[in-house]
Amino acid sequence: MTPDFVPDFVYAPPDVPLRFLFEDRHILVMDKPAGLLSVPGKLEGREDCLQSRLQAARWDALLVHRLDCDTSGVMIFARTKAAQGFLGQEFEQRRAQKTYIARVAGEIAGDSGRIDLPLCADWPNRPRQMVSREHGRPAQTDWQVIDRAPNETRVRLSPRTGRSHQLRVHMLALGHPILGDPIYATGAARTTPG
Repeated sequence: MTPDFVPDFVYAPPDVPLRFLFEDRHILVMDKPAGLLSVPGKLEGREDCLQSRLQAARWDALLVHRLDCDTSGVMIFARTKAAQGFLGQEFEQRRAQKTYIARVAGEIAGDSGRIDLPLCADWPNRPRQMVSREHGRPAQTDWQVIDRAPNETRVRLSPRTGRSHQLRVHMLALGHPILGDPIYATGAARTTPG
């Protein structure tokens, strides 16, 4: 693939209020909307993010983990260095379990499985990642069908490792890209909202 395959990313964060799911003196649990960066981007015009919005409201909010810009979901922030260290270790040691729900193109055969394909950066086509048995790092994703509809399947995805774009690349390798994915999906799968 040529580098111009990766679409230009136009950052247009949603104008929505902060949504607190839980708050105490140690942690903040937030609802991150799709289209909002977790942390500031490196390029100009990408400063607006959940972290900066939250720190404007709660000065002591400390980052623990991230979600992709296109992903909506629950994020936890620490309010003390001790809580940040503890939670960071939970994620690093894989004691914190992550589960994602996605709509994918096509009807997946079978009801569940594990994708075990090593991943690495696709350097000529950054930010894309790719399957590489030669250069990739181990990556595993468990999947389970929740529902099927014509030309799509709703799945529960549980990453056992934490590689960049792991779920996107694994589902693509299975032949079922995530609907609406602007980086990996093509044709109707790309233009259908996920």
